[in-house]
Amino acid sequence: MQGYQGQVGIDPQASRDASAEFTPYNRESFEQLGVLEVWRKYSDVLTWGKGQTLAVLDDGCDITTPQWQAQLPWGPKVIATGNTVEGGTDPAHRPPGYHGTTVGYPSSVNYEGLRGIAYNNQVAHVRCVTTVHLPGDESATIAEALQWVIDNHQKYNITTVNLAPVDDIAHPAPIETAIDEKLRQLRERHIWVSAPCANNNFTDGISWPACAQDCFAIGAVKPGLHEAYLDRFSNTDLLAVAQATSSSNAYAVGSSMILREAIEKSGFDWQRYGVTIPDAMLAIFQQTGIPVHDPATGCDFRELNLLAAIDLVFGSKLTESAQ
Repeated sequence: MQGYQGQVGIDPQASRDASAEFTPYNRESFEQLGVLEVWRKYSDVLTWGKGQTLAVLDDGCDITTPQWQAQLPWGPKVIATGNTVEGGTDPAHRPPGYHGTTVGYPSSVNYEGLRGIAYNNQVAHVRCVTTVHLPGDESATIAEALQWVIDNHQKYNITTVNLAPVDDIAHPAPIETAIDEKLRQLRERHIWVSAPCANNNFTDGISWPACAQDCFAIGAVKPGLHEAYLDRFSNTDLLAVAQATSSSNAYAVGSSMILREAIEKSGFDWQRYGVTIPDAMLAIFQQTGIPVHDPATGCDFRELNLLAAIDLVFGSKLTESAQ
């Protein structure tokens, strides 16, 4: 797996507005995603990830940063850690790793008023690769990390996995690797797993593990526009606004946690949409998403609109932009 050596970007974090009650992690992206209106409209109904845990599988995390040292009223923000590269439970970066500390912020940060999409969730950080841009076949340690999630999902109520690595190769279809059976088991356990398509502007395939069977592939649209860019192909499942697909995927996993709670709270019949809850949530995101035609690939995609998805589940009228 010979890949791109630059860093995967994360949407820029907003400066804290001391005069405001809270600051969205990225106001521009959250506005386009419908997150700000969801927070307002359902403030008395939803709890923004409370009680759910997101597993971030990446190249390590500095859990001594204030954002990950945060304490929520119901417990620590970081509820568990692991390391399948060197072994043990210390997820800290080892050179050349750098990415995993910040990739969880867009979905999960809740520190001094700065909020990610599902800001009340808890997080498990697992170092499973040497660096996010895979320099070779690291499927064995990723498979071990997925097994860690399987073994611990009930203990920590892990509902969602951000599988962050990219191999920066254009795959037009799934490839067989050591992670396939683990992904199948996670899907059967109703756990959402998604990965970024990557940022090479490929139009003939997407990165692994995003291309894997039973992993949702998340691409991107340009901020302020409904225009697909970065890596995408017919095997891309969903687009989300961001400057890089790592952030697109972070927004998708956070949104899935909110949609999951909405399904539970509303009693919505998700089985009409899929055989598992993740399948159903993806179908809802696709049905309610903003249509995006991409001339470069000839593909028709859907752009994540969280407000439209939550409105559908609660039986409200869809927003005009999603009709």
